[in-house]
Amino acid sequence: MANTLNEVELLEQRIAALDNVAFAKLRDWFVDFEQRRWDQKIETDESEGRLDVLINNALAEYQSGKAREL
Repeated sequence: MANTLNEVELLEQRIAALDNVAFAKLRDWFVDFEQRRWDQKIETDESEGRLDVLINNALAEYQSGKAREL
C-alpha cells in the first residue's frame, strides 16, 4: 500500500509540474482512458449478468405502466 501511495504522490508532483499544453494533452488522454475503462466495466458486468436485475426491474416497471416519458 505504501508503495502505491508513493507512486500516486510522485504522479501528482509530476502532473503539477506540467506546462499548460502538456497538462491539457494529459487531461484529454485521461478522460478518454477513463471512458474506455468505464465502457469495458459495463460490458463485463453485462456479459456476466450483473445488470440483469436492473434490466428486469426496468422492464417490469415499463410493462406495468409505471414508466414515464423522459
